[in-house]
Amino acid sequence: QVQLEESGGGLVQAGGSLRLSCAASGRTFSSYGMGWFRQAPVKELAFVASISGRGLSRYYADSVKGRFLISRDNAKNTLYLYLQMNTLKPGDTAVYYCAARSAPIATIDALSYDFWGQGTEVTVSS
Repeated sequence: QVQLEESGGGLVQAGGSLRLSCAASGRTFSSYGMGWFRQAPVKELAFVASISGRGLSRYYADSVKGRFLISRDNAKNTLYLYLQMNTLKPGDTAVYYCAARSAPIATIDALSYDFWGQGTEVTVSS
């Protein structure tokens, strides 16, 4: 059974940092492209960052470039995906979702991802 479970969300003041984690199990996710997406209240799902299967390619939304860092740890049975978020802004407030696609190439298109977590909420206060 495929499971993607996010953690690490919470309430933080503007300028602060959070590290989101995603534990992916049930498949050999080491060859899967992975991504983070977010959905703010009354807004559509938006791309945040993605990383290729071997971690050699990374992509970021312009709004988070230079502040967020995506990384992965291809452990034996469980893949761990991380999103280090620095210099957080109130505009970063959203539910953040971890996603996996059945191909090693990272993309920014949510429709290309096959598996999704339940999300973790991030609130940045001003």
